[in-house]
Amino acid sequence: MVFNSLNFFIFSAVFFPLYFALRGKARLWLCLIGSYVFYGVWDWRFLGLIATSTLIDYYLGLSLEDEAEPVRRKRLLQLSLLANLGFLAFFKYFNFFIESATAGLHGLGYDGSLSTLHIILPVGISFYTFQSMSYSIDVYRKQIPVERDLLRFATFIAFFPQLVAGPIVRASDFLPQFAKDREFEWTRFQVGMGQVLWGFFKKVAIADSLAPFVDQCFADPGKFGGLHLAIGVVFYSFQIYCDFSGYSDIAIGLARIMGFDFPKNFNKPYFSQNFSEFWQRWHISLSGWLRDYLYIPLGGSRGGKLFTWRNLMITMLLGGLWHGAAWVFVLWGFLHGSYQVLGKILGPHWGKLLDAVRTPKFIRVALNISIVYFLTCLAWVYFRAGAPNIPMSEQIPIAHGVIGGIFSGEGWSFGAVINKFIVLKGVLLISMMLLVEIIDERTPMWQMVDQRPAFRVASFASLLWLIALFGVFSASAFIYFQF
Repeated sequence: MVFNSLNFFIFSAVFFPLYFALRGKARLWLCLIGSYVFYGVWDWRFLGLIATSTLIDYYLGLSLEDEAEPVRRKRLLQLSLLANLGFLAFFKYFNFFIESATAGLHGLGYDGSLSTLHIILPVGISFYTFQSMSYSIDVYRKQIPVERDLLRFATFIAFFPQLVAGPIVRASDFLPQFAKDREFEWTRFQVGMGQVLWGFFKKVAIADSLAPFVDQCFADPGKFGGLHLAIGVVFYSFQIYCDFSGYSDIAIGLARIMGFDFPKNFNKPYFSQNFSEFWQRWHISLSGWLRDYLYIPLGGSRGGKLFTWRNLMITMLLGGLWHGAAWVFVLWGFLHGSYQVLGKILGPHWGKLLDAVRTPKFIRVALNISIVYFLTCLAWVYFRAGAPNIPMSEQIPIAHGVIGGIFSGEGWSFGAVINKFIVLKGVLLISMMLLVEIIDERTPMWQMVDQRPAFRVASFASLLWLIALFGVFSASAFIYFQF
């Protein structure tokens, strides 16, 4: 079930009145059953996979809590990680490894082929798997107490607002919030509904409006001139941002209405002045997960510069592979790892150069943001080429076709751009969103929504009008459902 569908509005009309009418265990059961219905509408067969993952980590968590012997505790954790990563490897990466091995054999001169399977990727498996793994690791580290209530734990894993596309919520943040029933609060409803509407605006008005132009560019880049392709890449950078952050806004807003507080998952990433900052603003729950459960255990910044650079690169390569089973995602991760390493090497010298020529602050900021955004867009080309409808053998050639077309120097007049109305509409919508983000950078918008009733009414009415005017109501899935 997707948020921008009729099914979800029917689901909400039934679920939310019941949620606030019930108390205690009955409310938890409603959350669990509702979450399973929400997920099962997509494919009920994979409900068993979520249930199995839940039961494995629940009982292994109990064993970890009760076991005192260090070696046995480590083996229990390894069993949990093996089960979770085993499910992820089979459903998400099995065919990728088979196809890569086949291509490698062909490169060595062997004509044989290895059989692939028709495996359906369960929606959201990467998200709930990482969420469940973080629980087991935290229990092993004795950073959180074990959750002995199976109903509460199962609800934590399957909670529908963030089940299929995050944010990845830590057990230490979320499980304690189940300790008491949350009453309906008008203030929380207003702020939460404002965030839901903002998320819908970003998804159905901006992301879905930009999608056809982007799809056209990546379907056959050879048909278009450099400016058309450059606009397509810029549009994709905002399509994926508005699509993914829009989902997070809706999820966080729904949770807020229900009385739960989720961490922010995006914080205006295209205002970043370096790539360390970018990853503190983009997909914050994933970058935090990779930092705490991969980068720091690898050694983090301990051990000198070379080890720090190595750990950054490994983290970003695996972060890229987490996003998708294709080499373009590994290349995307490699680029972001390289950006961070180069930033640590060249960043201080760049700063000294700007100081030496007495660059005004606003020009310095503009230059830094422009460089980070340009390099981010370059990496997004490879990311977009990994779309499920593009065969693996064609992904890198398509990415290079887009980049080559942009830098060919041909077709850079606006007259060569096709679908100019869509371009103007896209620029208008992106400008409106960026204006709001610029204002929010100075004065948090949600404080204004919370504290000023007139501003709240005007904001909600404006968002509803913009959604109705510019929205694309095709119930298209969110991009990150494929991860």
